[in-house]
Amino acid sequence: MVSFNPQDNTQVCITGNGIFKLFRYTEGTLKQTNFQRGEPQNYLSHVWLTEDRVMVGTDTGKLFLFESGDLRWETSIECKEPPSEVEKDELAHESESLIEFPTASSPDLSSEMLCEAVGQQQASFPQISAIAAYSKGFACSAGPGVVLLFEKTEEKEGYRENREIRIPQDQRSSDPNQSDKQDVMCMCFSPSEETLLISTSKNQLYIFTMSSTEIIKGEPAHFEYLNFPLHSAAITGLDICIRKPLVATCSLDRSVRIWNYETNTLDLYKEYQEEAYAVSLHPTGLYVLVGFSDKLRLMNLLIDDIRTFKDFTVRGCRECTFSNGGHLFAAVNGNVIHIYSTTSFENVNNLKGHNGKVRSVIWSADDNKLISCGTDGAVYEWSLLTGKRESECVLKSCSYSGVAISPDAKIIFAVGSDQTLKEISDSSILREVPTFDVTYTAIVVSHSGRMVFTGTSMGTIRSMKYPLPVHKEFNEYQAHAGPVTKMSITCDDQFLLTVSEDGCLLIWKVYDKEGRGLKREKEVGYAEEVLITKTDMEEKTQVMLELKTRVEELKMENEYQLRLKDMNYNEKMKELTEKFIQEMESLKTKNQVLKAEKEKQELQYQEQLSELMEKQSREVQDLESGNNQKLLLEYEKYQELQVKSQRMQEEYEKQLHDMEETKNQALEELTEYYEAKLHEKTTLLEEAQDDARQQLREFEETKKQIEEDEDREIQEIKIKYERRLREERESNLRLKGETGIMRKKFNSLQKEIEERSNDIETMRMEQQKLQGVIKSLEKDILGLKREIQERDETIQDKEKRIYDLKKKNQELEKFKFVLDYKIKELKKQIEPRENDIKAMKEQIQEMEGELERFHKQNMQLELNITELRQKLKATDREMHKEQQKERDMEALVKRFKTDLHNCVGFIQEPKKLKEGIRELYDKYVQQADMVEIVGVDTDLQQEYTRQREHLERNLATLKKKVVKESEIHRADNVRIMQENVSLIKEINELRRELKVTRTQVHDLQSALGLNRKNKKQGIPDTVPSRDLLPSPSVLRLNVEEETERIIEMQRLEIKRLRDQIQGQEHVLALRPLSGGRLPMLEIERSHGTQPQ
Repeated sequence: MVSFNPQDNTQVCITGNGIFKLFRYTEGTLKQTNFQRGEPQNYLSHVWLTEDRVMVGTDTGKLFLFESGDLRWETSIECKEPPSEVEKDELAHESESLIEFPTASSPDLSSEMLCEAVGQQQASFPQISAIAAYSKGFACSAGPGVVLLFEKTEEKEGYRENREIRIPQDQRSSDPNQSDKQDVMCMCFSPSEETLLISTSKNQLYIFTMSSTEIIKGEPAHFEYLNFPLHSAAITGLDICIRKPLVATCSLDRSVRIWNYETNTLDLYKEYQEEAYAVSLHPTGLYVLVGFSDKLRLMNLLIDDIRTFKDFTVRGCRECTFSNGGHLFAAVNGNVIHIYSTTSFENVNNLKGHNGKVRSVIWSADDNKLISCGTDGAVYEWSLLTGKRESECVLKSCSYSGVAISPDAKIIFAVGSDQTLKEISDSSILREVPTFDVTYTAIVVSHSGRMVFTGTSMGTIRSMKYPLPVHKEFNEYQAHAGPVTKMSITCDDQFLLTVSEDGCLLIWKVYDKEGRGLKREKEVGYAEEVLITKTDMEEKTQVMLELKTRVEELKMENEYQLRLKDMNYNEKMKELTEKFIQEMESLKTKNQVLKAEKEKQELQYQEQLSELMEKQSREVQDLESGNNQKLLLEYEKYQELQVKSQRMQEEYEKQLHDMEETKNQALEELTEYYEAKLHEKTTLLEEAQDDARQQLREFEETKKQIEEDEDREIQEIKIKYERRLREERESNLRLKGETGIMRKKFNSLQKEIEERSNDIETMRMEQQKLQGVIKSLEKDILGLKREIQERDETIQDKEKRIYDLKKKNQELEKFKFVLDYKIKELKKQIEPRENDIKAMKEQIQEMEGELERFHKQNMQLELNITELRQKLKATDREMHKEQQKERDMEALVKRFKTDLHNCVGFIQEPKKLKEGIRELYDKYVQQADMVEIVGVDTDLQQEYTRQREHLERNLATLKKKVVKESEIHRADNVRIMQENVSLIKEINELRRELKVTRTQVHDLQSALGLNRKNKKQGIPDTVPSRDLLPSPSVLRLNVEEETERIIEMQRLEIKRLRDQIQGQEHVLALRPLSGGRLPMLEIERSHGTQPQ
């Protein structure tokens, strides 16, 4: 961030990540006027408070006040939650307090958890992204949705927080809790300092009146929208209607908004759960069509709401538009254009022909044609009567983004990625107008057909006449900060509306060359009708009726109450007047009575006064006589006391004389003692003074040497520049002599003499510059001297620090020696435990070997079982075949017997008998041949069985090889797993040792801290006490418990494995042999999980 000083335009302040620099512009260059000290911060914002004061904000919630580049004041800002969320946070903290988190020293705490904790800690600091100054102080952002006002205190350089202002929640939003979580990007005060204006990260503008802070100081302050809520993301859709001055927009912020371009207000606004890609207003202004990511929705524009009326299954609709008559609408789904009826909601037609996505669709004035363009470089003209293309223009090298049509529907205008504006008619390009290195993204033609407006990817708007100019003849206006997405012009050509990816909607007034607004051909008033549902109307009428009845009832009640109050007040008035009259009469009578009593009391007081005066005179005489007698007695007593005092004075004088003598003796003794001590102290003082003088001499000598070195350097620089000056002077004298000679000799060389005189002037200027350089160098020398003094002081401080660190290092070495000895003792204690662990490991390995042998035996048995089963299946198949053959032969014999019996019945008839025998021959002799063939088949079956047995033997050998190789691989896997287990154990042991050493270092550091405190208090204790150093048993207690726990777990695992082996043996002994496999060993898994 860079800013000029408002009071001094030669001063510049620059801030950034680790950068805070002040520059002054002098002599054509920028010179830095401050030197950054302390740790660098990420400075996000700054503001000039006065001519030499700068307030700077960081990303960690810190405010720094710099005066002339030096830090004068700083404070930190904490994230403050709104009052509504404090109760929720308290409940959350109560629930979180029940959870125990591991300490930072535990090995279970990973670095990721630490990083997350640090990230949360950093996220708790508010980022001060904007600061603005005003006369009483300054305002700064304090995290999402919060602005703090600071006022100057009565102190010299301090500021205190005076007011907190928050962005309110938008109840009309789909997520009101997120509407107040906006980062403040910029803020400024009005010149009169009556209002504060801010802009947020969601493109919203808020205002706050400063006078409200003085009126209501107890209540929380909130910002208000400057006008109305704006779009916070890119606007994807724009459309207008004919009968009303309305504009509909939709955006990627999931909102649909209805604006009025005549009053410049927001009429309706609603947010949804899905993103809105396209929007279209019905010509009547009563309906709106919105394309969401999941479906297309037709909605009614009610008086205070946008309500869905019909859903269409068109997913991801990027373009939709109503026809000019409003009876049809087109919706784009990818590369297909669907035509629907607005009245019956039927899909009238589907226009297919584009190979890419359709980017723009527009209707002709008579709604008989539809023009579309897409990313495939095609511009199609569709006839809605036939549903077919009437004309087409395809240019695959161009991806079209916008299309428009002339009022007579004869000429099509298209813009795309090839940086040209194309004029198309009858399937051919009439003209291509270059865009001059800019891509057009949108186009619109006025209803008069005389003007064409285009939007560019740079956010500018161009207006040009029709016919289109060939040269650069157009007006260009800078409008948006992003590419223009949509454009539209009103039916009367009065207003041009543009939207962009920057989330802004701009309304342009269209003027002619002379600056006059275009005249409307027909003054047609806009419709004022609005939609309202029957239920809403009934509810409102019911509410109105209820309110009317309520008003009448209230009127009756008020009239009745007024009458009652009048009657009551009249009665009260009468009572009060009577009461006042009675009181006045009673007061008059009381006044007369009091006057009479006053006169009586005056007479009584006069009589009492006369009596008192006589009594007082008598008492005064009695007192005078009594006092005279008392005075005589007191005088006698005084004389006696005076005699006693004289005696006492004589005694005290004697005592004082004795005390003075003793005092003089004690004084003489003390003076002698203290004179001896004074002599000793004077000798010590003289020695200290000698040391001080010696140190002063050394200091003066070093000072003299430094001064001499500096004087020598200055002298050398002076001599150098004096030599240069002398040389220049000599050259000047020589040149003057030469010029005098040349004047006498040659008058023609006057021009050269003038040139030499100019050279002399330049040399004088250089001389002056050199003198300025000398002065600046002298200033630098003084600055260097000051730096030398400061560095000497810092060197002395660092030497003291080094001396202290050396002492601490010696103490730490002593502690290290003690700890090494204790570590050796602990290692000796660990060795027997390690031997036990090794023995346990050997037992585990033996058990693993036994398990492997059992596994091998089970595998062999499984192979035998499979072979026997296969043989059994083969014999079963052969037996079934033989049985089938036997059945066939029996059936053949039976049939032969029956046929023979029938032939025997014709024994008396030779012809029939002969025919029967011939039939028997034909029938059964062929079957006998078949029997022989079957016999041949038996030989083939024997060959087949022999070959099958050979293949089974080969398969058995291959299976044995596979089993051997699998055993080898399994052994390798077991070996690798064992190595991994040993490595994991070593890693865990190293972790434990690291944990122990960390705890020891922590205890040592705490012990050192206590020792330092003791030393500061004056207790000379070089060796640390036993209370500070932890005993070896305490240091190693957790590790021993952990090793015992691991050994106990390993014992339980071994016992479990033995039980499992016995159960498996028992099952194998009881059950018959089967093809099932034994369960997989879990030794590796147990070894893998134990050490962790």
